[in-house]
Amino acid sequence: MSAPSATPEPKPSPDPEPKRTFADRLQRALFGQARSVQDPNVFHTVSLVAFLAWVGLGADGLSSSAYGPEESFKALGENTYLAVGLAIATAVTVFIISYSYSRIIEHFPFGGGGYVVATKLLGGSAGVVSGSALIIDYVLTITTSVASGADAIYSFLPPHLHHAKMLTEISVIGILVILNLRGIKESVTILTPIFLVFLVTHVILIGGVLITRGAEFGAVAHKIHGDFNHGLASLGGMAMLALFLRAYSMGAGTYTGIEAVSNGLMIMREPKVETGKRTMVLMATSLAITAGGIVLAYLLFNTRYHEGQTMNAVLVEKFAGGFHIGSWAVGHWYYLVTLLSEALLLFVAAQAGFIDGPRVMANMASDSWLPHRFAQLSDRLTMQNGVLLMGGASLAALLYTHGDVTSLVIMYSINVFLTFSLSQLAMCRYWWRDRKKHADWKKHISIHVIGLALCATILFVNIFEKFAQGAWLTLVVTGAFIALCFLIRMHYRNVATNLQRLDEILPQVESSPGKRHPDIDPKAPTAVLMVGSYAGLGVHSLLSIQRLFPNYFKNFVFLSVGVIDSATFKDIELVDEIKHRTETSLQRYETLAHGLGLASAYRFSVGTEAVAEAERLCSVVGREFSRSIFFAGKLVFEQEHWYQRILHNETAYQLQRRLQFAGLNAMVLPVRVLHGLAPVV
Repeated sequence: MSAPSATPEPKPSPDPEPKRTFADRLQRALFGQARSVQDPNVFHTVSLVAFLAWVGLGADGLSSSAYGPEESFKALGENTYLAVGLAIATAVTVFIISYSYSRIIEHFPFGGGGYVVATKLLGGSAGVVSGSALIIDYVLTITTSVASGADAIYSFLPPHLHHAKMLTEISVIGILVILNLRGIKESVTILTPIFLVFLVTHVILIGGVLITRGAEFGAVAHKIHGDFNHGLASLGGMAMLALFLRAYSMGAGTYTGIEAVSNGLMIMREPKVETGKRTMVLMATSLAITAGGIVLAYLLFNTRYHEGQTMNAVLVEKFAGGFHIGSWAVGHWYYLVTLLSEALLLFVAAQAGFIDGPRVMANMASDSWLPHRFAQLSDRLTMQNGVLLMGGASLAALLYTHGDVTSLVIMYSINVFLTFSLSQLAMCRYWWRDRKKHADWKKHISIHVIGLALCATILFVNIFEKFAQGAWLTLVVTGAFIALCFLIRMHYRNVATNLQRLDEILPQVESSPGKRHPDIDPKAPTAVLMVGSYAGLGVHSLLSIQRLFPNYFKNFVFLSVGVIDSATFKDIELVDEIKHRTETSLQRYETLAHGLGLASAYRFSVGTEAVAEAERLCSVVGREFSRSIFFAGKLVFEQEHWYQRILHNETAYQLQRRLQFAGLNAMVLPVRVLHGLAPVV
């Protein structure tokens, strides 16, 4: 009888924790302690209840009231009598889009937003268009929010300080990157007080305007009616409608944060669908009241744009600037607190870009549209690569536009409504395709038809009106990003096709008659082979070791790390499934080795970082088998290009370096990928 060959999972090394360097201590101070994906409570720890999700994701939508209504109202010019209809249209549009996305949440409870919806219902090509638009949109979410927040702050600072505005914006992006590398929940919790102060100050503003101007409603209504009739006579019905639609479309930035909730469903507390729908209700209600209320407030206080100030700053100053209680200038302090909370909330709104942007990238990376490394989780269970890329790209956009909010909003709103339109079209197709299965399909499809009409109208008007002012750049960058995604997907498919040819050896090896295999001898020479799933690549590596070292190794130990990435980090059941799948693959390798008459065993672990977890696993095995040599495979291309290092990880080389410094012998087995031919090990 052979000795038991497998342990369920190696225990951590009993060695004392190594002394931490200054860099290690600094990293822990900045980004926090690592988390274990095998902790059953970790999903509860990192998930958000509806209120915190409203803060982290809803802040994007709510903060857009700082610039969306302003752009819309400014587009009316002198025809401010249309502001009442504009306020109503804004609020109704918020509720229509929000309700349609609530239905999307019901049908796609695992999140993913526009990318997943378009991919599943319209196909991969539509999905990559939606995903690419979303990624660029979230980059511009960060840039627009930070730039607009800085504008709000510098609206009440002396002009001689304005030269520091760009440095402030760069610093804010850097701080948000660090917060998000620590973890989503930590970043949202820290920023919650800002969100609450914004709500209180703006409830006072909108409520106060309506109360103080309540006695004048009759006179205002009479003036609006007279101005409307005069405008109708001088402009004509069609020209007035065109003016209204233009102003309505220019406020597209108001609706930009709505999609974030459906995309970020995975970070929400169970039951996720109900939490997501509650978050959507909170966001839609607060946004509709705030955006619509501010448009009305502009009208009631006859607010006009002043150079160097936002319209919200002008409105707040008119509303409360001269209010005193005794000698205390209450109005002045309210003005400062309101604008500061608005500015800081805009910084909070950038969270949506850092939360959802990396998530979209991870979904696309799992489908091989982007480098696979963007689906990896850090030891803090964050999508570190995505966070860093979003931060870097937003800095680039900030420097290119010099922080000009008007230009950013134009660029920003194009992709938002491209994704909105594709999502609504996808849901229309779903209900039309399955109309025979649902007797009430007409009721369900109607909201998406209305949503599609609204979103497509805003999209086309924005492209037409603002093409020369920056919309062209968004379309060019998005098109280039889409083309890049197709090139990446083509590369991965070619590599996968070549690697699949290695599987042709499996039937031959597996059909060979079984041989009697010896027992494991821990003191004998041992080949420790790092493998992934059971496939021809791992089998070729095993045969290559025997060919390179004939009759030397007496034991063969198969090691594997089940990597938990963003696609599998959903609940503890999926983590257990990864563990089971990893062990099943290793059992097949062990059975194959036994059939070849080889003494074999396997060991495995799960984690988020393959190299770190593999290093720990190798250290444990190295103590168990004292005469071991570790082998790992690495793809080597016939024609080496710089982008291959981005698309394919350097796990083998990194692991070899770490093991060498740990006193363990390691070799890299090259897997040569020949152009158009089968790989050679």
